[in-house]
Amino acid sequence: MTQFQNPVYIDPRTGKTYPLTDIRWRSDDHHPLMVSPLAGIGRDDIDTRLRSIWRYQAALPAPITDAVSLGEGCTPLIQRNWGQARPYFKLEWFNPTSSFKDRGAAVMVSWLRQQGVPKILEDSSGNGGAAIAALGAAAGLQVKILAPAYTPIAKVAQIRAFGAEVQLVEGPREASENEAIRQSAQIFYASHNWHPFFLQGTKSLAYEIWEDLNFTAPDNVIIPTGAGSNVLGCHIGFKELLAAGQIKKLPRIFVAQPLNCSPIDACFTAGVDTLTDRPVSPTIAEGTAIKRPVRLLENLQAIRETQGQTVALTEDQIRAAVRTMAAMGLYVEPTCASAAAALDVLLERGAIQANETTVSIMTGTGLKSTQFMTELFGQP
Repeated sequence: MTQFQNPVYIDPRTGKTYPLTDIRWRSDDHHPLMVSPLAGIGRDDIDTRLRSIWRYQAALPAPITDAVSLGEGCTPLIQRNWGQARPYFKLEWFNPTSSFKDRGAAVMVSWLRQQGVPKILEDSSGNGGAAIAALGAAAGLQVKILAPAYTPIAKVAQIRAFGAEVQLVEGPREASENEAIRQSAQIFYASHNWHPFFLQGTKSLAYEIWEDLNFTAPDNVIIPTGAGSNVLGCHIGFKELLAAGQIKKLPRIFVAQPLNCSPIDACFTAGVDTLTDRPVSPTIAEGTAIKRPVRLLENLQAIRETQGQTVALTEDQIRAAVRTMAAMGLYVEPTCASAAAALDVLLERGAIQANETTVSIMTGTGLKSTQFMTELFGQP
């Protein structure tokens, strides 16, 4: 299956398009961009010589002639008992910097280097910054990361280890993004929340799950969600597989958020497309603590189009899921434990069935949350 002709950047809110050759991270109307829909690929298009996300490079909207890679992708998919169900867990901390964001960073950084961008700026609460710092180092680019002042020190240390400049920003998560947008006049803003090629990397997760499951789609995918790059990546990837005739229907996408910061759940529950009032407070799932996701509308559309749902988890539910996962030998950070906690809620609701094929995305390791894990498990 060949790609659609002439892929372009598209502003989904206005319909305006821009050529892929433009070096830009948003539309002229200051909206996030997407890549126009692609036709997808089949199993014969997979480059099986490569054990990384680049085995699916034929699915990209434009050729990348000199890809930057640290071997991201091809992470384990394991099946475990969970009550009466037997879901799969996709262990994304097996990526090079121990989170799923290496997928998007590899494709975005490769594309920007190919375009001749010498220095990039990113804002991140940790995992995104580490991924872009590492891939930027591999690409020979200068990298600056703006991170909230409350970011766990282990995550900040990892970013600095790759040679990136780190600026800590006081205030809530969105303060870092606002400062990054201000500084984007001097440094190209390579944001994992804004740049459309980041989503072209995260869509590899859908292709990989499809290949993991012997070229079939699961019934359900549960995703811990802040800004939603995994939600949109999975939605894009599975839609391409559907367009290519490789699957018969889209998996239902379920979004898991901490109740303490759950804007997507609030909007979905209220049946609206704009931010609704819901109190926000600190959460142990700090990696998903994004109060105003820039792609809110696109996330809601992905959930609705696939007949999925949202779940907002209490802090106690997330803690319990961390403990349950650890008892199974899986050491996950609380940010992604919400996707495990959501299994119980969705099974109880009847939204998913025990006999269905369900994949829960485990986005990061407990090693990224050293202080929390020490407090939870450090005492006999």
